[in-house]
Amino acid sequence: MSRIISKDQNEQYLFELIHDKSRELNQPAYVIGGYVRDQIMDRHTKDIDIVCLGSGIKLAEETAAALKPKPEVVVFKRFGTAMFKWRDVEMEFVGARKESYSPDSRKPAVEEGTLEDDQYRRDFTINALAYSLNEDFGALVDPFGGVEDIEKGLIRTPLDPERTFSDDPLRMMRAIRFATQLNFRIKSETYEAIAASSERIAIVSKERINVELEKILASSKPSIGFKILEETGLLKHILPELVALKGVDFVDGRGHKDNFYHTLQVVDNLAEKTDKIWLRWAAVFHDIAKPATKRYDKEAGWTFHGHEALGAKWIPRIFRRLKFPLDSKMKYVQKLVRLHLRPISLTKENITDSAIRRLLFEAGNDLEDLLMLCEADITSKNSKKVQRYLNNYKMVREKLQEVEEKDRMRNWQPPVDGELIMETFDIKPSRVVGDIKTAIREAILDGDIPNDFNAAYQYMLQEGRRLGLETNQ
Repeated sequence: MSRIISKDQNEQYLFELIHDKSRELNQPAYVIGGYVRDQIMDRHTKDIDIVCLGSGIKLAEETAAALKPKPEVVVFKRFGTAMFKWRDVEMEFVGARKESYSPDSRKPAVEEGTLEDDQYRRDFTINALAYSLNEDFGALVDPFGGVEDIEKGLIRTPLDPERTFSDDPLRMMRAIRFATQLNFRIKSETYEAIAASSERIAIVSKERINVELEKILASSKPSIGFKILEETGLLKHILPELVALKGVDFVDGRGHKDNFYHTLQVVDNLAEKTDKIWLRWAAVFHDIAKPATKRYDKEAGWTFHGHEALGAKWIPRIFRRLKFPLDSKMKYVQKLVRLHLRPISLTKENITDSAIRRLLFEAGNDLEDLLMLCEADITSKNSKKVQRYLNNYKMVREKLQEVEEKDRMRNWQPPVDGELIMETFDIKPSRVVGDIKTAIREAILDGDIPNDFNAAYQYMLQEGRRLGLETNQ
């Protein structure tokens, strides 16, 4: 047994150990799926799937028992799978199986099968490749021409694509995800089958869909996937608000840009600068309310007044529907959508320090992300116009830094809190406490008083007297 499957010593050692244990158990074993595909493409992954003719759980346990240090084996009896992590390699073992589906579910009926059965159930030819870990150790098993499809940059299904996608509609998302990640083309018959089966995505859980959406968005050029999602009809079942951005209206010969393709360009621009996934989601959603706010004015042309505020208001509803986390991540996206027009307004002449302070206060630690989103929002094909906008943002950055150094407004909290207000005026928690806090905050943001305790305290006393309150002194 001299064939080298992997140049990684840990992986090669594991493969040779599985060879020995599978022979002892009389359970032929194979490396299968994405690991094999990525080895052929000279990409590297540490996730390895092993399929065997017999009990995957037993093979995992026997393999783990021979390793030092011995890893903990996690068993999923319901699925007949077992997993362990050894050093930096994650292994999953399963017995070969064949599957059959009912029309109203993506959960298959499963029974033991052959290697061929297991390869038949794979989603795409490039994922049906296997390396033997048996006497022909390292031999490639490629029944559907997966290697040729890798060479051609092609995504296609081993079996009839409509049956493949009807059986498990999530495979439609996976096809688009692989096309995006690998920059492959989806074969025409497979592409047409996705379009014909797109409504079947409704039976897939939002959580499973989100995994694929996130992988599309995390790719180097997310627009590839989102364009295919829209063209095949899948996107309207997942994110109809994004589809609503598509198209251009004309009145008196005056049109506006196609906000769907503009949004995808913004996402791509941002993807060149950062891999922050929730910042990329903010780019996806930044203009989401433009269709609802679109108006035509004879003087101004097409306007979208208030789309940033309405878009921010929509974010919780969209997150709930998509089963996205309703936590700080949602608030972060909501904040960036709401503020995404603010920095450009600061490029106007005679902008006040007050406006700068307010942006520093509202954006807080997310200021740099907001500015990255704003710069990505420049999608003009006119290079001179792009440079002018970028120069404007450079001026904004300089002004923000100047005011920040002077006023210390980022993540700022007013120097007088509610406890002190209640103690000073001997009052209980009430609306008036909030009114005084707000008045102090606004006075500092407007530059009417300095950002320090003494000035804020004196202003508190002044506001208390105005409201008819007496100090407890």
